[in-house]
Amino acid sequence: MKGSLGGGYSKEEPPPKHEGKESTEQLKELTTGIQQNLGESILYLWVEKIREVLVEKAQSSDPEPDIKKTSEEIDEGDGDDFVLDCQPIHEDPIKMLNYLTSESQEVDEELPPIHHGKPITDRRSTFQAHLAPVVTPRQVKRVLEKLYENKKIASASHNIYAYRIYCEDKQTFLQDCEDDGETAAGGRLLHLMQILNAHNVLVVVSRWYGGILLGPDRFKHINNCARNVLVEYNYVPSAEESSKQAGKSKKTRKDNKKRTEH
Repeated sequence: MKGSLGGGYSKEEPPPKHEGKESTEQLKELTTGIQQNLGESILYLWVEKIREVLVEKAQSSDPEPDIKKTSEEIDEGDGDDFVLDCQPIHEDPIKMLNYLTSESQEVDEELPPIHHGKPITDRRSTFQAHLAPVVTPRQVKRVLEKLYENKKIASASHNIYAYRIYCEDKQTFLQDCEDDGETAAGGRLLHLMQILNAHNVLVVVSRWYGGILLGPDRFKHINNCARNVLVEYNYVPSAEESSKQAGKSKKTRKDNKKRTEH
């Protein structure tokens, strides 16, 4: 193509009017390029100019809002029959705790020790639990912030967590959970902690997605990681200890029954 664009305008023909100063200036630049290269192939130059304009416009525009993290796996009915399914207020797990902790508080509580469980790997997905003793929501926030300083943990596909704090004065539990995009996982984790009667503790389970869908097995791995680290750090009795305690209780009941009969 030489001199003009088919169906367009030539040197003698004025360009059509466009609304907006920016559009007029861009059109003038394109027209000048055509006039300066009469008799030559100008299609490539014209395309390049348009590309530059589009790039500049994209760079000057406002960035798009962050997209909320979602699970790579969607199971039909996930969480529908699960009472403790978490519905976080914020996309950022840490920001949610700002509703419970005041940034203006002068007392900065000590960071609790953080323990890491043994990872579980299945079909290239890896799960690892992290545990910390907590007695206030502010400590929960501090632990989460500290964990997110670790680049590997911060880069996990999901960081699911749940915590339970026993309030002795009110004899109630302060508890909450976060799915972090893995639908119903936080609620299932909190439900596990309730069954095990684990309290004054925060459990975070990181999942690094390996590209292969695991289906319901992912929930099994999340809970197994959590259970293992709770047992390891004595927040719940092990299976062996539980059976021993059950045996002792059974023996005690038999002895009491004998005494009653005599």
